[in-house]
Amino acid sequence: MAEQPRVYSIKELNRYIKMKMESDPLLSDIMLRGEISNFTHHSSGHMYFTLKDSDSRIKSIMFASYNQRLPFIPKEGTKVIARGNISVYERDGNYQFYVQSMQPDGIGSLYLAFEQLKSKLGAEGLFSDARKRTIPRFPRAIGVITSPTGAAVQDIIITLQRRYPLIPVYIYPVLVQGKQAAPEIVKAIEAMNRFGEADVLIVGRGGGSLEELWAFNEEAVARSIAASRIPVISAVGHETDFTIADFAADLRAATPTAAAELAVPSITELQQQLQRQQQRLMQGIRYRVQSDKDKLQRIRRSPFFLYPRRYLLDHAERLDRLTEQLEHRTKRIAERGHTRLARLQTTLAGHNPGERVAFAAKRWQSASKQLEQAMTLALKEKKLSLHSTMKQLDALSPLKVMSRGYSLVYDKQEQQLIKSIRDVKLGDIVKVKVADGQLDCRVDSLRGDQINGSNK
Repeated sequence: MAEQPRVYSIKELNRYIKMKMESDPLLSDIMLRGEISNFTHHSSGHMYFTLKDSDSRIKSIMFASYNQRLPFIPKEGTKVIARGNISVYERDGNYQFYVQSMQPDGIGSLYLAFEQLKSKLGAEGLFSDARKRTIPRFPRAIGVITSPTGAAVQDIIITLQRRYPLIPVYIYPVLVQGKQAAPEIVKAIEAMNRFGEADVLIVGRGGGSLEELWAFNEEAVARSIAASRIPVISAVGHETDFTIADFAADLRAATPTAAAELAVPSITELQQQLQRQQQRLMQGIRYRVQSDKDKLQRIRRSPFFLYPRRYLLDHAERLDRLTEQLEHRTKRIAERGHTRLARLQTTLAGHNPGERVAFAAKRWQSASKQLEQAMTLALKEKKLSLHSTMKQLDALSPLKVMSRGYSLVYDKQEQQLIKSIRDVKLGDIVKVKVADGQLDCRVDSLRGDQINGSNK
């Protein structure tokens, strides 16, 4: 008796057929030519329509996330070439064409060629971000490959002169449409690389139809751009125009003017940045100068500046006191140690006066010697440190300057340092401090320096 087949639900059958269709390589990425009918643009943004030809038809849908990028508005009766995949709508059991991109059929053959070449070069890694070069921030020269008579070359030159007027611009004139355009563009790119004068190349033209821009969709042009040692900015058409050259270039610009703006920095912006940096530098200098002035004022008010010898003698006296305290404490520690050792010997004499006592005495003597050495070393280091500090203070001392014949002049009360003849009057008593003492002097005359022929 033959085995009965399994009973499936309708949902399971539709899901199985859907899985089969979506796993088919042909149906997962297919392009269809047909005419749009029963077109509905739903409030959700999705487009529902039937794609038909003279013999058959298929239900189609284009979701809003895809149709937002359409370069045209589909209408009833429009002949198109659509690209997408075939799948099953499980609820109704209908198979449908899910459209991802669409172009009017008037340029169908060119669009197919464009898509095929794009897929081919993309699979080779020609459009990979990893191979793209960085546009230098400060190029030495710009090379422009375009038509010498079009509006694009004028837009590029004007923008470069406005933004970065000192940069040289080398123009290589070429045809930008027609059969000879692609070979000339390839030749120009290779020549610019041989010359090596430019750091950036701008390759492009103004806007136009797909047929007029087709030279920049040629495989030879794309490969020459990718092979260029000089970074290339593509500037083909308007913002909505895309060519194979755009994908192969290191950077795409929406327009020729935008390409010039991307190629060079703005000298105005650079000047503004320089001014901001200059302001920051001046603020830093003013802060540093003010900080040093405040530090100098604190030093001038310090005892060291007014009485340097007394300041050094105070430190020397303090060191002597510390030395005496250290020696006294060392002596006391040693005495305590001997006392404890004697007690230990007395305590252990009645029990085990042999090796145990000798070992303890030897251990104590060793510890006492180490302590004495440590104290001596610490004292020596303190003396060396103080000696070094005194040398530094002595080097900074005004006495060093005064020993060469300079002096400090104070008023009679020794409260104010006299810096100008305006600080005294005839007959005033002043105190003059020299290197080895002090003079009491009276002002008998006042004479100012001769500056620019007049007394100041």
